[in-house]
Amino acid sequence: MQNKQSSIQNNIIIKILFYSMTLEPVHIKEIHEIVDRIDSCFKKDDGECDDAEKVMNILDRLRKLEYNGKTVLQSIGPVRRGKASIEKMIRSENPYPKTYSCDSGSTTAKTFDNGLYIDFCHCAMACTPTDIEIHSKRTIVAAAYTASNRVYIHTSKDWELFDNGSGRKKIIRIQPGSLKKKVTDILHDVSLYLSESEHILWMLDSIANEDFFIMDGPIYPKRVMYWMVVNSDDVDISTDDSSKKIIQNYIDIMDHHISNMKPIVGFVKNPEDMQIMLALKKNDPGIDLPWLVDAQFFKNALSLERSGIKKREADKYITYTNWFVQPNQFYEKMLKSTSPLVSELANGKFEAEDYALSFFMAYVPKLNTIFKIESPYGLVKNEELRNRITRKVLYDLALDGIPKTLSKADSIAKIPVSERRHIIDRFRNSKIDTTYNDTRWDEKDER
Repeated sequence: MQNKQSSIQNNIIIKILFYSMTLEPVHIKEIHEIVDRIDSCFKKDDGECDDAEKVMNILDRLRKLEYNGKTVLQSIGPVRRGKASIEKMIRSENPYPKTYSCDSGSTTAKTFDNGLYIDFCHCAMACTPTDIEIHSKRTIVAAAYTASNRVYIHTSKDWELFDNGSGRKKIIRIQPGSLKKKVTDILHDVSLYLSESEHILWMLDSIANEDFFIMDGPIYPKRVMYWMVVNSDDVDISTDDSSKKIIQNYIDIMDHHISNMKPIVGFVKNPEDMQIMLALKKNDPGIDLPWLVDAQFFKNALSLERSGIKKREADKYITYTNWFVQPNQFYEKMLKSTSPLVSELANGKFEAEDYALSFFMAYVPKLNTIFKIESPYGLVKNEELRNRITRKVLYDLALDGIPKTLSKADSIAKIPVSERRHIIDRFRNSKIDTTYNDTRWDEKDER
């Protein structure tokens, strides 16, 4: 009997050890050997052409990059790389002492086993110096989707006020049959961009012309704009009222800022654009570029270490490019399209080129992070305003790494994981649709 119990205990111990085993020294050693083998492929030989020369050649081509007879990218002014001393920037005067920023927190789109999809977005604006009244204003949007016409969802035609008028809420629904794929992505984008654009428009009069406004992310809702005009059986939001409202909202936001020459930028923390690298490769199929994403190229172009400067010295600077404009892109085309949908929407006040996306790239060596700063061409074509916007962004980066007001907005708007769970748990008649991965990894691990 004792031998049997001992055998059972040994089996349990063996199973525990088996399931808890991870990488052992022998495994780590072999992985290290693989790393060394791959890493050695990127070691420069003495006779190999330096990346610095390749980078300069590409930068020269960005003065005016064309494809199929159309300009893909054009430099505003000469192509150049600048560097700003962090110490000097911190000691300099803030070009825009009062700064505003807007951000949204989300539950992320959730799926229920009865076919309901739902996403909540909670939008807030932050101000530096702090303004409690600005911080207290909130906009909440709940976006819902079901494939069945028989399911009735009590949506909101008008905004419903709460908290003595400091908050607004609305329930919207994407029409059944509009989405067969990418449901959670589209639902999240509609909820996010509607809440943010509506909140910005609500608060516009609170921001003076001499103040600075930072949007979290791009200045345009790119994916919503894309799916509004793409002919697809899987995604059709071309007649969706909320999507149409989003597009018009962003046109109205840009119109307001261009009319008043009021600075606005989109601060893109994780730029994923690939248009420049793709255009270069299409123009010259024989060109051998190691970079897939534009940001990878710009990070190399702005790296002081790759120019032979030691890391300790490089960390004292922020490096940045000149401004570029992307004419003939999707954004301004929507304003001049012959599509009945777009002509109905786009009552823009300015020429199409004024809505064109303009940007510069800024690299913070200490963080090894590159950011893309966007603004409409209608603003940055003014050299004085363009230079002042650039100085403001560099000042904020030098001071805090990420603009302080943007971090404040993120903190105010964020919906913590525990609150997300409580929100979803409030659904009594709908049960969350879980998969194996949902049970294996909790929500915290996904972020």
